[in-house]
Amino acid sequence: MARISNKSKVLYLIALILFVSVFGIFWLDYIGLLNLQTYMNKYKKLESFVVDANDDEPTLIAREEFRKEQQRLLERIQELDKREMKISEDEKLLMAELEKIEEMRRGLDIEKRRLENEKNQHAGYKENVAKLAEKLFNMPPNDSVNIMVNLEDALLIDILRQMDVDAARRGSGSITPYLMTLMPKEKASRIMFLMTQI
Repeated sequence: MARISNKSKVLYLIALILFVSVFGIFWLDYIGLLNLQTYMNKYKKLESFVVDANDDEPTLIAREEFRKEQQRLLERIQELDKREMKISEDEKLLMAELEKIEEMRRGLDIEKRRLENEKNQHAGYKENVAKLAEKLFNMPPNDSVNIMVNLEDALLIDILRQMDVDAARRGSGSITPYLMTLMPKEKASRIMFLMTQI
């Protein structure tokens, strides 16, 4: 083989060093250790276009779009505020209605208890009237009349009617007309009048 001169060897060696250096720089840029773009931009003397300038003031179109977007946002905020106020008012109305309903429910509960008490009292009253009617029926007529004369008119009427009901249940005649004849005439006439009215 032919001998290669020292000059050729140096040239090959320099070319190899340059190739390895360039390849190494691109490889370092590829893996992210270097950023060649920033280094190249420093030496780049081209002026950027005015349209692309990022550090300039916004253009008139951009300012107008920004103003429109700001106006839309303000309108949306006002609309949301109105909705919030309406929801708040509706909530207050619902709470007032709920309070009215709750008050009505409490009133109905009180009325229900009152009616139950009246019913119990009425049932107790009817039971007492039935017992008194039975006792007076079983007594001698003169003794029964002596007791009846001292009773209140409404109670006496209820007792006489209960005696009629009991007699009808037994299938016998009522003794109330006979007891009325034994009463003082004034008391008997008042009781008969009241029995037709009540």
